[in-house]
Amino acid sequence: MRLVVPLNLCHNVARLTARPSGSARLAVPSHRGSFITSGPYLARRPLGAQTRYFQHLSQQPQQPPPSPPTESKPTPPKQPAPVKKKTSSDDAVHITVAEQRRKDWNIIKRLSGNLWPKDDWSTRSRVILGVGLLVSAKLLNVQVPLLFKQVIDVLNVDPTAGSTVWIVAGSLITGYGLARIGATLFGELLNATFAKVGQHAIRKVARDTFEHLLNLDLKFHLSRQTGGLTRAIDRGTKGITFILQAIMFRVVPTALEISLVCGILTYNFGWNFAAITLVTMAAYTWFTVRTTAWRTRFRREANAADNKAATVAVDSLINYEAVKHFNNEPYEIAQYDKHLATYEKAALKIATSLAYLNSGQNVIFSSALTAMMFLAAQGVINGTMTVGDLVMANQLVFQLSLPLNFLGTIYREMRQSLLDLEILFNLQTQHQPPLDKPGAPALQLRGGSIRFDKVNFGYHPDRPIFKDMSFTIPAGKKVAFVGPSGCGKSTIVRLLFRFYEPSSGRILIDDQDVEELQLRSVRRAIGVVPQDTPLFHSDILHNVRYGRLDATDEEVVEVAKKAHVHEAVMRLPDGYATKVGERGLMISGGEKQRLAVARVLLKDPPILFFDEATSALDAHTESELMRNINSLLQEKARTSIFIAHRLRTVVEADLIFVLNNGRIVEQGTHEELMRAGGLYHSMWVEQASHLEYDVTSSTEKAV
Repeated sequence: MRLVVPLNLCHNVARLTARPSGSARLAVPSHRGSFITSGPYLARRPLGAQTRYFQHLSQQPQQPPPSPPTESKPTPPKQPAPVKKKTSSDDAVHITVAEQRRKDWNIIKRLSGNLWPKDDWSTRSRVILGVGLLVSAKLLNVQVPLLFKQVIDVLNVDPTAGSTVWIVAGSLITGYGLARIGATLFGELLNATFAKVGQHAIRKVARDTFEHLLNLDLKFHLSRQTGGLTRAIDRGTKGITFILQAIMFRVVPTALEISLVCGILTYNFGWNFAAITLVTMAAYTWFTVRTTAWRTRFRREANAADNKAATVAVDSLINYEAVKHFNNEPYEIAQYDKHLATYEKAALKIATSLAYLNSGQNVIFSSALTAMMFLAAQGVINGTMTVGDLVMANQLVFQLSLPLNFLGTIYREMRQSLLDLEILFNLQTQHQPPLDKPGAPALQLRGGSIRFDKVNFGYHPDRPIFKDMSFTIPAGKKVAFVGPSGCGKSTIVRLLFRFYEPSSGRILIDDQDVEELQLRSVRRAIGVVPQDTPLFHSDILHNVRYGRLDATDEEVVEVAKKAHVHEAVMRLPDGYATKVGERGLMISGGEKQRLAVARVLLKDPPILFFDEATSALDAHTESELMRNINSLLQEKARTSIFIAHRLRTVVEADLIFVLNNGRIVEQGTHEELMRAGGLYHSMWVEQASHLEYDVTSSTEKAV
């Protein structure tokens, strides 16, 4: 039977096969008998979406035999119903103005805590000093037009013999210059004083966010997109300083200056000048706020496209080798360019709407300034105002043009910064790490026995992995878990490490429920050698020492020898100072696994997990390493759990559990399971036959 795979599925497969080897994989038989595999991307899709992709491959009910062909015109094939597009977390989501305003105030409220932190009088004193400098700068700033007016009025007289500038207006001109210098000086002192407050706020929020991300459960980190996440953190931390500075240096000073100008105009020229100023400021602010709120949707679209472009770029660069293996450079470039095109379209809307905003602001302010000049000119003609009064009124209002022009820019940038901070704070509010219960005690080890008591768990509600799973691992024994792929062997360590929580049942260490214990104490007692070894972009010495950061160089070398990796390291040009590259890509898979073994041996925990820890090693190296591990286990009583596909690596285990379909189907020693003739026996026979075939083939080729 020929199976036709839809074109969109083929495209997905072409991209999704470029995934790290440690990812969960899903195999689909193609019409040529080979297998099409897909990585964690499809695993993260909703189950319904997966069903739609693969439902045409399922066995169809038998149909009655077709009738003989007729002369009638064949009907065209029925087109499949379009799949409804699902909204991802990275898509731009538009919300109401009221909801956005509420979110903005919550963010400002959270940031305002950095201006007046509890029990931090150093920061509080800086804020108090900054407010004093701010008021002083604005008082001097409004003196400049007043002094300029008096200079003009003094000079508006007939000159007499022997008159000089110093005699006529020297003190006023000097005061004018000093007022301008003082206003600028106090403003710069305010910047210098407030710099530490802003930088401390950035450090605190960035540190809290990083700590929060590290404490999140594995579910979040398996589904996160690194490029978009780092871009959101970068934009959010940059927005912190801008918002705090905008509030302290722009919004509050502008409001204070407008109040002073209105008071001076009312006192000197009457209420009509102040009324024009107030109406202008109100109209200017209303137009700016409304237009900027309308433009916010374009910024959301630009941010979403920016995050997606960054995610594609980082994902492609991380999986560089996979891209090269399948010659998919054009596809990755097209995906990246697609998001850049979306960003370009949103950026174009931002630029054109900015032109509308600037034009409207200029019309409002220029109209008000023109009206005020007419009133002042009429006052000069009527003799109620001097030329100096006209100049003062003009300059007082014109001085407001600079902060008001900044108001449009500031509000626009504040809106962008608030959106960036909204994403940053959502990381902290929408994703909560597992927390210890109040008064939770630390784990008290008494040998290291482990018991699963009727544990039920599934990564997806519709796909249970464990069904009433119950077993006991005796303290200090070497235990192995074997079984077909996907039966949940690696899930055991994830549940014990509390990367996930079971839906029901209990997990106990030495009869202590892990959910009732301090999480750090549980993880401190467990060492894991994973199948896909994570290494930092640093030297080998640091990667091994990461198991215990206070270890000496000699201790690192000692465990490297026990893990049979010391000689391989010494053959490298820089020895233990060799950089392993990002994710350890510059060393072999076998070397990475041996470094992981050395790292966990340096940690020296009482409970050890080996998850396919030797899968990338040749038979000789694997045998030597297992001999060393077994001798270490005999030297010091430890509970050790081995998860293995190659059964020959666990024949010496004290107890072997065989998993299948979410349950323990067999358990016992190697000899007992072989005599039982069950699933373990069939797996052993199959692997032995494959090994025999490989040896025979190698011998024939050698001959």
